[in-house]
Amino acid sequence: MTMHTDTRRIVITGVGLAAPNASNLQEYREKLLKGQSEITEIDLRYFGKAPAGICTFPETKYRKKKENKKGTRAGCIGVYCAHEALADAELDITGYDRAKIGVYIGLTEHGTVETENEVYNISQYEYNTAYWTHHHNPRTVLNNPAGEITLSLGITGPHYSIGAACAAGNASIIQAVQMMRLGEVDMALAGGISESTGSFGIFASFAAQNALGADEDPTRASKPFDKDRNGIVISEGGCIYVLEYLDKALERGAKIYGEIVGYAMNSDARDFVLPYGKRQAECMRLALERAGLEPTDIDLINTHATGTKQGDIEECKAVREVFANCSTTYVNNTKSIIGHAMGAAGVLELAGNLPSFEDNMIHPTINVDELDPECALDNLVINEAVEADSVKVILNNSFGMVGINSTVIVKKYEQS
Repeated sequence: MTMHTDTRRIVITGVGLAAPNASNLQEYREKLLKGQSEITEIDLRYFGKAPAGICTFPETKYRKKKENKKGTRAGCIGVYCAHEALADAELDITGYDRAKIGVYIGLTEHGTVETENEVYNISQYEYNTAYWTHHHNPRTVLNNPAGEITLSLGITGPHYSIGAACAAGNASIIQAVQMMRLGEVDMALAGGISESTGSFGIFASFAAQNALGADEDPTRASKPFDKDRNGIVISEGGCIYVLEYLDKALERGAKIYGEIVGYAMNSDARDFVLPYGKRQAECMRLALERAGLEPTDIDLINTHATGTKQGDIEECKAVREVFANCSTTYVNNTKSIIGHAMGAAGVLELAGNLPSFEDNMIHPTINVDELDPECALDNLVINEAVEADSVKVILNNSFGMVGINSTVIVKKYEQS
């Protein structure tokens, strides 16, 4: 059988999000441009206090409290973001065959929160497993958040989660684009979700690695590129995009946020935790090649940098290697403002920069008091937003543990 490959152009027509400082794109963008962090301090069972990014959004806007209780925190975030994305796209999905809509959700991990909660619950009953909830299995299967979205929207096409560590958000976009190009689906909901702030184990593990960010002021705990950075600030959150074929989007007069023109994923094959700049550079080059672009064509690089010592340095090496002599390419970092939203990181960070196509503004990397010389990139936007002459192409990096790298390139849509 010959595999069908569709070369039609694919665009973003809707964005729905829940971030640690906003519950819609307009508010999110305004706070990013101001460098306004709302990272707070939480007190975790067994672990204690730590800075974290917590989302506040209308959790019962699209489903009842009873349904949220039956499902998961990740599912709750996902349902909200999916409905918001469709509303933003002004799209009634009855215009599509529901069996030809795909739902692809990136996750760093899933099931940890639910399992920790159940172990704690039965500890109150001398660890009698008769008190273990019958909801545990459907809550902890990896496809749960994507599945909860299909249940809410009545979508009967394929749904699954993309397990790609902290590269999962980008990976979900890539998967959706590939499935659309194969003709498997006609439209997709693609994005990422993090419920990681509900797990004391994740905090404890980063602390054991000496990689958990800390500061007396929690809004200053996430400080990529700063000389005194000391680790990651864990955040929850979600962001989902509506992806459509360009011709279909134009036919219905949709707003187009941008066109996905290039992407790549590869593996370090080197270490469980430590990143490798050489492979990251190769990933960016492959995405550029697939997009038919040169490094000088990129107007903005949104970095993955998480605030770990070696991680930030390795990515800066990679960026320097690929973008040497690119005098008009700006660089920024969103995690400095919202923390690290794990599986949602890549998509939330890209969403925060998409409005640059309209206003040419580059949001700042905050909390940089003394720039680490090894992270001194040309045109790194620090502490204050800047206005570029124009922003037409954005490159978005997301990397993850066990050596997984991803790059997505989005171009401003301009009618010819």
